[in-house]
Amino acid sequence: PVYQIFSFQDSKYPPDPIYELPAQCLASTPVPIVIDNGSFQTRAGWAAAAAEFDSPRLVFRSVAARSRGAARSETQIGNDIPNLEPLRWLLKNQFDRNVVVNFEIQELMLDYIFTHLGITSEARVAHPVVLTEAPCNPLHCRQMMSELLFECYGVPHVSYGVDSLYSFFRSDAQRGEQPPQTGVILSSGYSCSHVLPVVNGRLDAVNCKRVNVAGSQAASYLQRLLQLKYPGHLAAITLSRVEELLHEHSYTAVVFVKELEKWRSPEFYEREVHRMQLPFSAKVAGGSAGAEERQERRAQQRRLQEINARRREEKLLQDQEKLDGLVAVQELLEDGLVDQFHKSLVELNMDSAEELQSYIHKLQVAVEQGRQKLLQSDAAEGKTEASELEQPMDEGDRAPLVDADFPEDPLPEKSASMAQPVFHVAEYHQLFIGTERLRCPEILFQPSLTGEDQMGLMETLEYVLARYTPEQQEALVSNVFLTGGNMQYPGMKERVEKELLAMRPFQSPFKVTLASRPALDAWFGARDWALEHLPTGEGAAAQGWISRQEYEEKGGEYLSEHRASNVFIPMKITKVAPARSTEPSAPTVSSAVASVTMATSA
Repeated sequence: PVYQIFSFQDSKYPPDPIYELPAQCLASTPVPIVIDNGSFQTRAGWAAAAAEFDSPRLVFRSVAARSRGAARSETQIGNDIPNLEPLRWLLKNQFDRNVVVNFEIQELMLDYIFTHLGITSEARVAHPVVLTEAPCNPLHCRQMMSELLFECYGVPHVSYGVDSLYSFFRSDAQRGEQPPQTGVILSSGYSCSHVLPVVNGRLDAVNCKRVNVAGSQAASYLQRLLQLKYPGHLAAITLSRVEELLHEHSYTAVVFVKELEKWRSPEFYEREVHRMQLPFSAKVAGGSAGAEERQERRAQQRRLQEINARRREEKLLQDQEKLDGLVAVQELLEDGLVDQFHKSLVELNMDSAEELQSYIHKLQVAVEQGRQKLLQSDAAEGKTEASELEQPMDEGDRAPLVDADFPEDPLPEKSASMAQPVFHVAEYHQLFIGTERLRCPEILFQPSLTGEDQMGLMETLEYVLARYTPEQQEALVSNVFLTGGNMQYPGMKERVEKELLAMRPFQSPFKVTLASRPALDAWFGARDWALEHLPTGEGAAAQGWISRQEYEEKGGEYLSEHRASNVFIPMKITKVAPARSTEPSAPTVSSAVASVTMATSA
């Protein structure tokens, strides 16, 4: 049969170059910087109409390696880390699931982005920034991010948007959908997944739901499965290789149970299993023995000699005990105890005194020979130790290591005519990826496979749809949009369509669309939005930007809403009224003004 053997790529990304600031970005109107701040990868680039800015300039892993007590300049970020595995225990991330909480690491990420984009001004970053954030991002996290951007970097304008919404509106624009759009977004990234309903062009934040199962959980699940399956290759089954298996070799089953039944067939298994070849070094057979091998042979010969000497001593003791017993029986005859003598002969299974005498003679000879061989072996060991100090053992390596007195060796040597089993080193270093290819993506629909006590993505979608009227449900399912890096498995769209067919009423129409580039469409959507809504515009064109003045007046948690943003719900802080004194006093001017103010606010 034809096997599918694959090798691990073990990709090592080259360090990102430090670009020069483009001439188009030095114009009087500053060009916005678009940053897709993802928990797996960060993508950054310019929002310019030129062809050279059609893709993000920087794409790197959202990790930083910084040892305890090290200076900021010694921190390695993203692609500056050639291999993540040796530094896995040092890696830090700015996210808790999909929410930024570690702003020290976030500041290092922004330093890396601005430096590699060519911004060399130390005082401030004179470019507006478009930044993605999590759906229903906590106000405190937005406040800390705004404080970092405005106070530390001095940016003139900031705009926040949800990555999934950017991707959704970009896809609708490419398909010619007329606003306001209505649909539901199924987004799955590295940390978690979301069900986001969009009604009349705006995010319905009240009915948004999050599922804490995504790419990182699938990678951990696959690593546990393979380490249990191949305990001899624990160190080789790294998280980076597991992520490669997920991205390149996994797929989503349309019907999970039926697909598992197919893998019961040996023909199907041999045809579909992916053999992943681990790196190994084969030992070259033949050649002269080295010094280490000679030393090992001498040590092995010495151990066997000790075993043989121990066996001789044990055999000598056994023969001596038998000889003493037979001599004691013979002494019974000499003492005149005939009855006891004949009874002992019967117990020894002997017929006459002559037979007893013959056995005694043989044992006496064997005991004497055993004592002589013990003496000879002790003398030979002393000579061998002395000769080892003078000359290397060449011919002695081929000397028999088992004594001739013990032919019944537990591990006899096989004859040359017998077929020896061939050990294939390459096959030993292969991982057979069979049902793991579909079991790991399945946790998105069945989190119970990993022990998670929560609903799957489609169950959550059904729960969200149940909160709307039947007419709204039809409008939502007519535009089901799949986006996010964890939606790139082959068969994902077909699986969602099959689940919707079982979920929706009979002959109920629905439409499922997969993003053209699920992992990158969020950045492209944010860039398109920034090109259409420059902060220097007027009226609706400038909507969605937060200026430095608005930040100072309305606080860091303030959000200027636009079609792809979260919904801003300001915090209502209840002021506690001061306790009134029991003693009557004349009303003062200040108390009168306060009472008028309270009455007006009420």
